[in-house]
Amino acid sequence: MYYRFPVAILAVCAVIAMGLAFKAPVKHEPLAIEPVPAKKPIITGADQTSAYLPSLKGKRIGMLVNQTSIIGNVPMVDSLHALGVKIVTIFGPEHGFRGNASNGEHVSNEVDAKTGIPVVSLYGKQRKPSKEQMAKIDLMIFDLQDVGCRFYTTINSLRDIMEACADNNKELLILDRPNPNGYVDGAILDMKYKSGIGQFPIPWTHGMTIGEFAKMINGEGWLPQKKQCKIRIIPVKNWSHDMDYTLPVFPSPNLNSQQSVLLYPSICLFEGTRVSQGRGTYVPFTVLGAPALKGQYEFNFTPVSIPGKAATPLYQNEPCYGLDLGKVSVDSFRKAGKVNLRWIMEMYNAYPDKEKFFDRSYSAQMGNIDFLTGYAEFKEQIIAGVSEETIRKSWEPGLSNYKKMRKKYLLYP
Repeated sequence: MYYRFPVAILAVCAVIAMGLAFKAPVKHEPLAIEPVPAKKPIITGADQTSAYLPSLKGKRIGMLVNQTSIIGNVPMVDSLHALGVKIVTIFGPEHGFRGNASNGEHVSNEVDAKTGIPVVSLYGKQRKPSKEQMAKIDLMIFDLQDVGCRFYTTINSLRDIMEACADNNKELLILDRPNPNGYVDGAILDMKYKSGIGQFPIPWTHGMTIGEFAKMINGEGWLPQKKQCKIRIIPVKNWSHDMDYTLPVFPSPNLNSQQSVLLYPSICLFEGTRVSQGRGTYVPFTVLGAPALKGQYEFNFTPVSIPGKAATPLYQNEPCYGLDLGKVSVDSFRKAGKVNLRWIMEMYNAYPDKEKFFDRSYSAQMGNIDFLTGYAEFKEQIIAGVSEETIRKSWEPGLSNYKKMRKKYLLYP
């Protein structure tokens, strides 16, 4: 009996447990678990083929595209050509149609080896299609990945192709893509500093997609004689300006990482200084340095000739000392909506020969800081050591007025 009693008790407990397991609680309602909504994938304009393929049927097509112009992970030209779309001419921007030319490098006309389609370079003496070239097409397609900066040439290419379409009464089909730097910041361009790196009265980061910017060009009358281009935009699905976006294909040889793309709005200002941004390395636009800063910084890099990226980089074969920004968190730029001014202030203060810091005559590859920033006072502000807050206040009311104007053209929440 000593051994049987516990066994009996255990048996009773097991039956009770089984009953409880299959019986709903009497005094408590079951907890409702809300399903977590799945994050919808971002779908670019190009990927929405059903929205535009029917309109290409039977038409002669011109395309302003480059290596970022993809459907899925296949170059758009290759995909449309395989589908039988009649592509008459490919127009290539800076860096070329296949994206293998370094910044500023002359790109010649050619025949695309893969498809046999003629390629006309619009980065050289010719900046927009001629009347004869436009006569050969019925519809122009524009699909270039922009990085959201005034001094990046994609928006210049957009304006030029819109002008050609307006002059020749052709429709422009814009396949929109997200802006990875979707915030708005910087000084409005004083139009007396209009140049190849500043064509519009907008801030450093314009906070728009190509589709939105095309609407602004029309709406603000920025084409010559306030011409209007007939545009059709295939908007991005499931994206808004406050969302992160990782580029599937990088837009140029020296913007070759997501980090460089997000640092670009802040780092490009150094092209108006004696500080290298890492051209001639495999981490461009993520490092800053100069030989003169030896002793001020421990980190260093040495630019070398890299065909297709930087044939003759600034400070070639010279150690440059400065900042490694490769692991700097770039989330703050979008969240705060501000470029970083502290780095240029810091490096000016560290530079031993301050009179030469902004001296563009040192190298033909350097830009003029006034044309980059869009106003002459920025250089004087850095030299005078004024605060970041004071610099930012000097951008008003222009920056706030631009933000209000921009809202008229937004396609995304």
